[in-house]
Amino acid sequence: MLSRRQKHILLKFFSMFSVVRGYNILIVVIAQYLTSIYILAYNKPLKEVVFDLNLLILVLASASAIAGGYIINNFYDSEKDLINRPFKSKLDRLVSQNTKLSFYFVLNFIAVIMASYVSFKAVVFFSLYIFGIWLYSHKLKRLPFIGNLTSAILTIIPFFAIFMYYKNFETVIFVHAVFLFLMISMRELTKDLENIKGDIAQNYVTIPVAYGEKASKIVLSILTVLTLIPAYLLLYKFEVGYMYVFFYLSILLLGVFLMLLWKSNKKIHYLILHNILKFIILTGVLSILLIDVSVILNRI
Repeated sequence: MLSRRQKHILLKFFSMFSVVRGYNILIVVIAQYLTSIYILAYNKPLKEVVFDLNLLILVLASASAIAGGYIINNFYDSEKDLINRPFKSKLDRLVSQNTKLSFYFVLNFIAVIMASYVSFKAVVFFSLYIFGIWLYSHKLKRLPFIGNLTSAILTIIPFFAIFMYYKNFETVIFVHAVFLFLMISMRELTKDLENIKGDIAQNYVTIPVAYGEKASKIVLSILTVLTLIPAYLLLYKFEVGYMYVFFYLSILLLGVFLMLLWKSNKKIHYLILHNILKFIILTGVLSILLIDVSVILNRI
């Protein structure tokens, strides 16, 4: 049996894990390594990529900066989350705001220090990234369109750090990036529909708040159609190996998403739509393994 003190520490740990969304950070770390192995540095020996210290430092710096970003976002959204996510908010509040802010500064400091090991350019990159996250959390997320666009850009920037490290400028990488960017943009707008009640209460002028649910659904429908363009290109113009299975599945799920979207009018409906998009994004990360199933054996 755990003592009261041990239970208290465990609850604090889970609270902080919830605040920094450790599960999301783990997915980003896995995605960065899979992207490096299968897409950005596919022509390098496997051992050279996996045991590349600079790559490890960049991934850890990204994880640290992202964790800090989740903390500052949680700090500014604490009142809104009481309405939109009462259970999660209750768990998050087990850690004081002062403690969260202390962790925020420590994590950002660690990210910059780690980046300094790679290069001065990496320091500048992560410093600007950290500032961008703060600006988004403090100001930009309250603005329609700008908030959604900024959020999507900030989500894919950690992959840009790896992209710049390997300097791989093949067209297929940009097409993959466009697909991911559009999916994240859809997820952010769907999340705004899901959280519209809290956004109104806290004066967040999101697209659903400013223009209504119907306009938001129209924008989402346009984004869904646009997402089919990079999906088509990746299926028929580029070699993606067995990852074609994922793109056919994503097209099917996007069709389901579109049908459900126009029938949705409650928070639970938008939560289901949000989860469909999250499933597509997560499956896409894991499906990178399908690009070339023999790539590991051939590069050992």
